[in-house]
Amino acid sequence: MTTPGAAQGSAAGADAAVRVADLTITFPTMDGDVHAVDGLSFEVPPGGALGIVGESGSGKSATSLALMGLHRGSRARITGEITVSGTDIVAATDAEVRAMRGNDIAMVFQDPMSSLHPQYTIGDQLMEAYRTHRPKASRAEARKRAVDSLDRVGIPDPARRINSYPHEFSGGMRQRVLIAMGLMCDPKVLLADEPTTALDVTVQAQILDLLDDLRRDLGMSLILVSHDLAVVAGSVDEVLVMQKGRAVERGDVRRVLSEPEHPYTRALLASVPRVEVSRAERRAQIRAERAEAEQHARREREAPAAEAEAAEPSTAGTPSAAAPAPGPERAAAPEAGEPLLQVRDLRVRFKVRSGLFSPATDFYAVDDVSFDLFKGETLGIVGESGSGKSTLSRAVMRLLRPTSGSVRFEGRDITDLSDRRLRPLRRDVQMIFQNPYSSLNPRITIGDSIGTALRVQGEKDGKLIKRRVQELLERVGLEPRHYNRFPHAFSGGQRQRIAIARALILRPKLVICDEPVSALDVSTQDQVLRLLSELQDDFELTYIFVAHDLAVVRQVSDRVAVMRRGRIVEMSDGDEVYENPRHDYTRQLLAAAPVLDPDEARAHRAERVRMRREKAEQVTTSA
Repeated sequence: MTTPGAAQGSAAGADAAVRVADLTITFPTMDGDVHAVDGLSFEVPPGGALGIVGESGSGKSATSLALMGLHRGSRARITGEITVSGTDIVAATDAEVRAMRGNDIAMVFQDPMSSLHPQYTIGDQLMEAYRTHRPKASRAEARKRAVDSLDRVGIPDPARRINSYPHEFSGGMRQRVLIAMGLMCDPKVLLADEPTTALDVTVQAQILDLLDDLRRDLGMSLILVSHDLAVVAGSVDEVLVMQKGRAVERGDVRRVLSEPEHPYTRALLASVPRVEVSRAERRAQIRAERAEAEQHARREREAPAAEAEAAEPSTAGTPSAAAPAPGPERAAAPEAGEPLLQVRDLRVRFKVRSGLFSPATDFYAVDDVSFDLFKGETLGIVGESGSGKSTLSRAVMRLLRPTSGSVRFEGRDITDLSDRRLRPLRRDVQMIFQNPYSSLNPRITIGDSIGTALRVQGEKDGKLIKRRVQELLERVGLEPRHYNRFPHAFSGGQRQRIAIARALILRPKLVICDEPVSALDVSTQDQVLRLLSELQDDFELTYIFVAHDLAVVRQVSDRVAVMRRGRIVEMSDGDEVYENPRHDYTRQLLAAAPVLDPDEARAHRAERVRMRREKAEQVTTSA
């Protein structure tokens, strides 16, 4: 690895599509200046692809905004050099920067719903982007360009869909629209900032395949920003790893992922969940590390006592040798006999309309689902967005009333219980929601937020409530003194720990985890998954773990259910599902899962391309 502070790249600086030299971005605050980016340098050659990777707060997005000149007008202070296709962004005028955007470099943002205006059609927004940079273009020319751009990114029937609104597209299709918008003026550089974070594995694979195809076909450069090394593995030539605003490592993607030199890079790689690692292997690793940490803590506690005893031998007996701390026992196997939870023939129906004056039709989000769940077990439920995972979890918890079928908890039928009669059930069944930012009330301290459940269940002793909350805060890795803090004072991972504490305050028997780590970066995700594993051992918890990330699901699940279009298409032991999948849909999900080996990632991509071509040929033949 060359020194991170030095400019690098395969092309000479003058020939680079993007050149950044000694970039520093500083934000003034009441507590002093914050260096979001500190002395960053890199180059991207024409047609090249660079992945910028790091945790939240590492400076990735600040760098992306600087490349687009989007810090202008803010309080940010920028020094150093940023050159995009010959334009010096730092020294250029506002008019020159506006001319550069869209033509020389375009950006694809993370959240398509906040980037697209809900009141304008897709076509109007694409045409506006084109005519802003091509003011002499006619509306007809802009419309044709918009249709061609939608077709280029794989939107079916683009001439018709150009009149659709953003809410009429799926998440993956909206992300394709953003990419189409970025391509309207044929930029030389495409900057994609976390373009797949909110997408399930199959849609994520489609977007990454699309970006790779566009780079090859159009000859443009790609800068792919992500917190996940597995996402960039098969899509870039080089990787730049950022930590606290600095580049700590950069090099060829194969070298960095196989032989990382910096401890931070190695830590990121260790945090990435891997689809080939079984739950037993992962839990054994976690238990061994936990036992080692406990032994280290015990030795530190006993050292002062041993020193004191050596100083006063006449007043102390000879202590017995401390036994090594045993690792936690393997989680109990599912009990024979009565399951903790029984779901039979469950259906959840919604009435939907295809248009304002269209008749309502039935849509079954959950369709004839049955399974048993035993005490101490973790059932993973995996599938694409819209497969019915979250609807099923809400029906099990009775946040939704099932249309038909039954849900039995500890032998009791809870399917048709009234809200009043469901209240005692809330002690035993709790949920951890997906987004830690929206699941906590910003106006309530975390102590009150966690303790509210105890008050609702009838506990009136305020001192007892505070003591139990503080004990639980400490158990989930926070501090008792955090009791009176508000949610905004915590990071995303800390907020999810607070959400976990709130779910556990009533000592439930079943916890439903609905995408609990999808909004977190990989290192924070790893910490939360370890915490959930430890809590399951300590509190004898039973989990339903809902996620679209197959690697995460394998590491936490005894059994795995694969859902598609409201139905369970495959359910078996976790290792069996991953190593010997029986259903074609399961095999498609596994083929789309990101892997850390760049060569394997490219092989998976070639296989997906082959499968898509075969499917297209079958459709053409049948037509």
